[in-house]
Amino acid sequence: MAKKGMGRRDFLKSSFASMGGFIYLSSTEKPLQEKSGERKETEKKMTYRVLGKTGIRLPVITMGVMNTDNPNLVRAALNAGMFHLDTASTYQRGTNEAMIGEVLKGRPRDSFAISTKARLPGDRITGLYPPEATEEAFTKKIDTSLKNLGLDYIDIYHHHGIQVREAALYEPIMKALEKAKKAGKIRFIGITTHQNEPEVIRAAVESKVYDVVLPAYNSRQQHAPEVKKAIAEAAEAGLGVITMKAIGGNVRGSYTSETIDAPAALKWALQNPNVHTVIAGFTTFDQMNLDLEIMKDITLTQSEKDHLRRATQTAGLYCQGCGQCLGQCAKQLPIPDLMRAYMYVYGYRNLVEAQDLLFSLNLPAELCEDCSSCPVKCSNRWNVSTRIRDVARLREVPPGFVA
Repeated sequence: MAKKGMGRRDFLKSSFASMGGFIYLSSTEKPLQEKSGERKETEKKMTYRVLGKTGIRLPVITMGVMNTDNPNLVRAALNAGMFHLDTASTYQRGTNEAMIGEVLKGRPRDSFAISTKARLPGDRITGLYPPEATEEAFTKKIDTSLKNLGLDYIDIYHHHGIQVREAALYEPIMKALEKAKKAGKIRFIGITTHQNEPEVIRAAVESKVYDVVLPAYNSRQQHAPEVKKAIAEAAEAGLGVITMKAIGGNVRGSYTSETIDAPAALKWALQNPNVHTVIAGFTTFDQMNLDLEIMKDITLTQSEKDHLRRATQTAGLYCQGCGQCLGQCAKQLPIPDLMRAYMYVYGYRNLVEAQDLLFSLNLPAELCEDCSSCPVKCSNRWNVSTRIRDVARLREVPPGFVA
């Protein structure tokens, strides 16, 4: 938890969390840390990949903006050539898109690419949508994002947080996305998944609607070979592949440590040529500069490989999303979501995102209090009930205290 007297911004800063012409970022602003000539030299050394059939040529590291509310950091990333930003309609209680929109004002529209995402309420256990999840409701999400960002169109709009095939192919949302694309509100349709990734990726390929997939993919995944296989199938079908959760559960906000090495983790994901760009949730200028250096040489050294191998032997903070806990819990709690909230607190140091996730889960008042012993055997060897009780305390904090 945050130290007494530490503000939210400091708290977050202590943590980690036809555009083929995109070669050099043009901007009306001077970069904060390097001159224009130096910026162009940096960009020349960057590694780029084409995002499948979208044709967008992207740096292999994308800025994930979920964990930062610092517009100067976003400006610096754009000015340095990291021109693809990833956000969501819910990040920072809906303020993240608006912050990015302010940063983008005055910049040529062809000098940046924006990805954002949304989902509608559904069953957190089954992953299915209820009848109340309508085309109109999702269309409203898209329109709200456009307004928040102050843009005429969004480059990639993701159907967010999908865990089963049926939800990926849910007709009302598919119609909303297709109509928005036809109307020019969005250029490409994407889908994101934190668990059961292979099934969701294959559903996206089957749909013939999605242009981009955004799965969790990291060296800590016990099912990484299966995710890699599904990614290859998506790339073969022409879909763009963006990956997230590369670091696999950032420990105590550290970007480089004995247990977490962000450069090694990012490079590991990029050894897969079918991964076109990886989202990195950096929150400081030093971390940004480190990511810029990684893009000059993505070679994974033997020492980095050894480090990643050792890291898989620790419990860490990354939930595999395997779902075996769901059938073991007598109360049918949405344990993967609760474990993600735990990671947001103790890894990303993002109390807002964790609290919002907890409030969205429709949890009982008492959690893990009336079972004599917890029957859940986690594949990560976690004491699940202890982690649930720990993170659930955040529900007792008034939202204004963590806003």
